[in-house]
Amino acid sequence: MSDALRLDGIAKGYHLGKPNEIKVLSGIDLTVAPGEVCALVAPSGAGKSTLLHIAGLLDAPDAGRVIVGGDDMTGKGDRARTRARRKRIGFVYQFHHLLPEFTATENIVLPQLADGAAPDAARARAVDLLGRVGLSHRLDHRPAEMSGGEQQRVAFCRALANAPALLLADEPTGNLDPGTADTVFDALVALVRETGMGALIATHNLELAARMDRVLRLDAGKLA
Repeated sequence: MSDALRLDGIAKGYHLGKPNEIKVLSGIDLTVAPGEVCALVAPSGAGKSTLLHIAGLLDAPDAGRVIVGGDDMTGKGDRARTRARRKRIGFVYQFHHLLPEFTATENIVLPQLADGAAPDAARARAVDLLGRVGLSHRLDHRPAEMSGGEQQRVAFCRALANAPALLLADEPTGNLDPGTADTVFDALVALVRETGMGALIATHNLELAARMDRVLRLDAGKLA
């Protein structure tokens, strides 16, 4: 089975109008296996966001290969990268970014329709995912009618709507109180295990990081 994510020799730098390049990432090698949950821990300014953007095909490295779900995306054009993001990668951020005018179910149905799913099948998957995270009673509620933890669980379900190979999460519990963060994290891990995707989760919460399969530390552009 292919790795959910493989990064080989990733390097990235920026000039920012200056003659000397600022190196952000240098020689990053990383694999995430299907069903594996990896924590990414980094001090501020260490390149965490850049690494996630490259892994998520939102930015291109200066050197190295990005392979998602067995598909080598190195040198691929914008259309191919957009298609891969839609089909192979799920994103979760610190803030849920749900569409406020739509219900929990509709927020999960929409990305499936954009990917060509039939409406009935899309709704059935949305209902199934929401049930797995304990939100069967919130199917027809809009974000404003839900708690912060419930909204973030809906965001997880939306990220998994198109059955991606890889989940990328940037501080997904950073906006929640500790008790709610634990509940949301447990729901996230359960979904990853059940679906067999790989997950790379950036967090400053060292207690949550210690509960994942591996902890990867990014410092000064290098990975430990």
